Amino acid sequence: MSAPGIRHFLADDDLTPEEQARVLDLAFELKQAPYDAKPLAGPRTVAMIFDKQTLRTQASFAAGIAELGGYPMLVDGALAGIGVRESVSDVAQVLGRQASVIVWRTFAQTRLEEMARYAGVPVVNALTDEFHPCQLLADLLTVREHKQQLAGLTVAFVGDGASNMGNSWLLAGATAGMHVRIASPEGYLPDAEIVERAAKIAATTGGSATTGTDAIAAVTGADVVVTDTWISMGKEEEAEARAAVFAPYSLTTELFDRAKPDAIAMHCLPAYRGKEIDAEVLDGPQSVVWDEAENRRHAQKAILTFLMEEATS
Repeated sequence: MSAPGIRHFLADDDLTPEEQARVLDLAFELKQAPYDAKPLAGPRTVAMIFDKQTLRTQASFAAGIAELGGYPMLVDGALAGIGVRESVSDVAQVLGRQASVIVWRTFAQTRLEEMARYAGVPVVNALTDEFHPCQLLADLLTVREHKQQLAGLTVAFVGDGASNMGNSWLLAGATAGMHVRIASPEGYLPDAEIVERAAKIAATTGGSATTGTDAIAAVTGADVVVTDTWISMGKEEEAEARAAVFAPYSLTTELFDRAKPDAIAMHCLPAYRGKEIDAEVLDGPQSVVWDEAENRRHAQKAILTFLMEEATS
């Protein structure tokens, strides 16, 4: 079972508001001097497991781990057969004796939680069906770079609010003291339990968490406008039906113009121009998507450093 004092990063609200600010401060520092800090010197091994398709996650973790002085050990999820060939708990106990940290990009959140119970080392959520907390750290770092603050800003998320990105924006945005508005079609709004979790956090940070079906109302006056693909991994068979349902929630130039004149547009990628976002928005002067993609590396270096420091404190 997980050793006492081991911290994991499984969901966005695993960090308190103070800890989130500390991690973002560290990410900023590491970005300024990317080769100076070596908390993984040895090199210490970080096991990276990928059950889902990946580009930014694998590239940013591998580069970041190397920059921290560590060794990124790639574990092919299909070859490992986690949960099929061997149980999650058995894999956790094997990898926990080979690596200092385990990073897992997988499907159900329950699999990740089981890994954390048995690994005996920090476990990091590199994406599950429910949450994408490393992406949100990168997004918050990006917003802070462009807006010089987080608390008090309004962020509108339009599209599939019941997705991992919708859930993570609610929790991470509330933790940062932001006003998070989710606009989704009926049947695709975030789970009430996630909204309640976010609202409780927001009550302590001065932020807010609201959901609804009106995309125009959500985007009007927003400082940050976020969207994501309508077809998450594992839901490809729903592509045609989803395209019809989500069409009114496309981040078009007309919708984006409802935001503040200096608003920024965000998308965690991969993006499908002409579907969930217009090419003119994604590739336009107010888009910060490439900064987001780069900041995955810096934010993940910060959370790895934080977890290692917590494990030894």
